Amino acid sequence: MIPAELLKKIRRIQIRTAHVVSDLLAGQYHSAFKGRGMEFEEVRPYQVGDDVRTIDWNVSARFGEPFVKTFREERELTVMLMVDMSRSHDFGAVGQLKRELTAELCATLAFSAIQNNDKVGLLCFTDRVEKRVAADKGTQHVLRVVRELLYLQPRGRRTSLRAAFEYLNRQNLRRAVVFVVSDFQDAGYEQAMRIARRKHDVIAIVVGDPREAELPDAGLMELRDLETGETVVFDSSSRRARDAFAAREARLRQERDRLLRRINLDRIEVRTGESFYEPLTRFFMTRGKRR
Repeated sequence: MIPAELLKKIRRIQIRTAHVVSDLLAGQYHSAFKGRGMEFEEVRPYQVGDDVRTIDWNVSARFGEPFVKTFREERELTVMLMVDMSRSHDFGAVGQLKRELTAELCATLAFSAIQNNDKVGLLCFTDRVEKRVAADKGTQHVLRVVRELLYLQPRGRRTSLRAAFEYLNRQNLRRAVVFVVSDFQDAGYEQAMRIARRKHDVIAIVVGDPREAELPDAGLMELRDLETGETVVFDSSSRRARDAFAAREARLRQERDRLLRRINLDRIEVRTGESFYEPLTRFFMTRGKRR
């Protein structure tokens, strides 16, 4: 039995994301992703401006006038949401947890997909694969995906992108659009990600929080690693200590970004407490223009 409060949360997410999909992302998702290919639709008389390479010479010879072949995009895609559920996503210092941001973002992507008649699947992971929901269509299916993202109690605490990609690579899946939603606080996953990139259209969505990049001046504070449980006392009143913390985090982000560039992955960055609509819209528009 799903708690009433969770049902309310799912409903709120459905209402918000439906507005975003219909008002802000209409058409942009469709133009951003290619279908599986082009399939023949019909033959029609040649019109001025038609590409002469599409002329059907056999039909044209039979009727004594030029006819061209027309094609349509075989549109249906599979969108796989590969979502990090490790304990680091239970962090949020600006009124929103990374897990909550992830659920709303994934709901927006899922509703965009089904509006375009695409299938949506879910793969939740920590240091292991926690849950897989097979790709399907329809509003009820998307609501199930959102419920899993909010309700799932993972067994693992840490992050293993390598384990998640290796699982994905073992599945007999046709080419899919794979959104990897994670804070990417991990290492050792480059090779597995490269293999996935050869088969699928992999897009990295980096989820962050402002306090992960820079700490405020708040005196002595206890910092706890949510994945390991380790704690350390930190003197945030020291400018030198705060600068060292910020420099370390900046270096880790640069290393992550360099890795994603080496694999030639598109990247979307979102942060708690901020709207993800703009970076998502910008990504769709850029993708559409590249096509």
